Amino acid sequence: MTGSGKRRPRAAVQGLQQYGKAKDVKKRRSNEADIPHQLRHEVESCYRLKMPEDFYHFWKFCEKLDPDQPCGALMSSIGLELVGPYDILAGKHRTVSRSGDVNFNLHWRFFYDPPEFQTIFIGDSKMQYHMGYFRDVPDELPVWVGENEAKKGCTISQAGDNVFAAVKLHLSKKLKELTDKKKIGVLKELDEKLTKTAKELGYLLEPKTTKMKERDKKVVTKTFHGAGLVVPIDKNDVGYRELPETNASLRRICKTIVDAPNDDQRLKAFAPIQEMLTFVQFANDECDYGMGYELGIDLFCYGSHYFHKIIGQLLPLAYNLLKRNLFAEIIEAHLANRQEENVDQLTP
Repeated sequence: MTGSGKRRPRAAVQGLQQYGKAKDVKKRRSNEADIPHQLRHEVESCYRLKMPEDFYHFWKFCEKLDPDQPCGALMSSIGLELVGPYDILAGKHRTVSRSGDVNFNLHWRFFYDPPEFQTIFIGDSKMQYHMGYFRDVPDELPVWVGENEAKKGCTISQAGDNVFAAVKLHLSKKLKELTDKKKIGVLKELDEKLTKTAKELGYLLEPKTTKMKERDKKVVTKTFHGAGLVVPIDKNDVGYRELPETNASLRRICKTIVDAPNDDQRLKAFAPIQEMLTFVQFANDECDYGMGYELGIDLFCYGSHYFHKIIGQLLPLAYNLLKRNLFAEIIEAHLANRQEENVDQLTP
């Protein structure tokens, strides 16, 4: 009803609705980073992953810091280089003759990076520090930005739900390490610029947001990498069942296998794993796909080539059953080319 008590004509109501929708679209577009549609399409086609808007906004931020080399805009101050999908924005892939043959989902994929992790920054090369987006599902946007030091192991730590928050956290850690007043001044100036830009764009800067906490409630198990796994659970609690071993006992089993003095002893040490594989088969038959997913990720995170064959049986199947087919492709490609060094696919 209008203020006079008369009902609006249907055409007028529809017109208002369309106007409202048009305003919403305009508002969304006004908050989009000024990145050409074709370039966005190229990034997302190379990776077959949809990128969040903060990814593009951060590129524009780095372009302002260093118009000539945005990928290196943070190197001298906080030691971060933009890589991975940022290399597509920078056009680096066009300078490589074999770029058509590059599997971009292996580009800057470090030894312990599961398919859910997509590297976007690299830092200290000695420790292989890197940051990236973490997704639960390849068809959805990332749930947060994480960080890992591959030389230390598989642990992935949360660093905020967008790039600005993750870089601010990294910057604050660097500030605590410094004593040189000049360098402190440079970092504080960068912090002010980053904070101002993030707030203008509406990005939250705390390392743990409400959205991240909500996602944590959906985690069915932490796994060795600590980032947790999320699988759909129906009203009858079908979707996940626990492994018969704790993380600690599974680590001990893995260690016994890897440290075995000979193949005969190693084969015997595999007995508990073989038993778990039987349990996984039963679980898959009853739609508890999370069990094989967890065991596969844990063995992957342990890092030994002795487990690659079993991982190759467990994870592609689990991902396909969960309809996360791209992750299945990534883990198969990674296992076939799992390296501790030389993970830049665009370097000859």
